[in-house]
Amino acid sequence: MVRLTTKRGSVEVMVRADRAVAPDMVFLPFAYVEAAANILTNPAIDPYGKIPEFKFSAVRVEVVDTGAVAAE
Repeated sequence: MVRLTTKRGSVEVMVRADRAVAPDMVFLPFAYVEAAANILTNPAIDPYGKIPEFKFSAVRVEVVDTGAVAAE
């Protein structure tokens, strides 16, 4: 679990590595209600076409301590 933080907000999500995403990039789906990426990005839309602006933002990634203890 990680916490993604931008100047617009924070979300905690499960993370996985993917070779299709560059090492210095983060990808978070935003096309679904349960995907909270829209909280982190600019809400601007084209005033005529109502098409969202490209969703990108600087983001801080922090490991979240879930408090889980590994079984021995």
